[in-house]
Amino acid sequence: MRPAGWAVALATGIALLSATPVAAQQQVTVTASPNTGPAGSSTTFTWTGFIRCKGTVRITWAGAVLTTAPYAANGSVAATIPPGTKEGTYVFTANDECNHLARNTFQVTPPPPVTTTTQPPPTTTTRPPLVTTTTTPPATTTTTDTPSSSSSGTSSASEPPGDGVLVLDKGNIQPGEDLTATGKGCPTGASVTLRSLGQEVGKTVADDKGEFTSPVKFTNIEPGRHTVRAECGIVLVGNVDVTLSSSSGGTTSTLVVLLFFLLVGAAMLRRQFTGLRR
Repeated sequence: MRPAGWAVALATGIALLSATPVAAQQQVTVTASPNTGPAGSSTTFTWTGFIRCKGTVRITWAGAVLTTAPYAANGSVAATIPPGTKEGTYVFTANDECNHLARNTFQVTPPPPVTTTTQPPPTTTTRPPLVTTTTTPPATTTTTDTPSSSSSGTSSASEPPGDGVLVLDKGNIQPGEDLTATGKGCPTGASVTLRSLGQEVGKTVADDKGEFTSPVKFTNIEPGRHTVRAECGIVLVGNVDVTLSSSSGGTTSTLVVLLFFLLVGAAMLRRQFTGLRR
């Protein structure tokens, strides 16, 4: 009977071992993917082997709950590494209501460098304004009775022009009389056009010093002051007075002489007439 008793005991032990669930012997694990990164980065925590339980699965970080997920024997949940966490190795765990516990580590790395791009300030090009010089020579008033006196014009004819100046060789002319304009201050080789009363009265080209000389020819001109403009990129201005010669002086003198002789003749006739009556 003794051999039979040992056989029964052996069979009973084998049956008990067979009845023990294989899953109850499974090891619980937890991992992070990625398992390195800077503070504020995201990672996914994955657990396995959490069997025959209920409730929630908790992920803890450095002893504090980082996130939770509904219970599952095998599952995963995404979470963010706490901002402000310093560089180093940190332990995280996964546990459930049935005291399953798995742990692992996460390496916190330095934050990526910040690249700042600086754009140069815009370039602004400023051009100097165009300078227009207008010079008016002093006016000269001349009263003349004979054509020969018209030569007493402005004295500017004998003076060289300054920078940006138009000089007329005569300040007073008769209609049809020659007039010459001299100027300085134009760009080198610039075309120079002389105008008066909207009409072109002369044209020439400035030399390598910006100087020019040109005759001024009026097509139609009336007595009075006239402005001559020289246009060559800048505008130069000069004035000339146009007068008409008067012959009234000679006529007046002749009339005075005739009147004198008439009066003398009348006086002589009156004396003769008076002597005859006596």
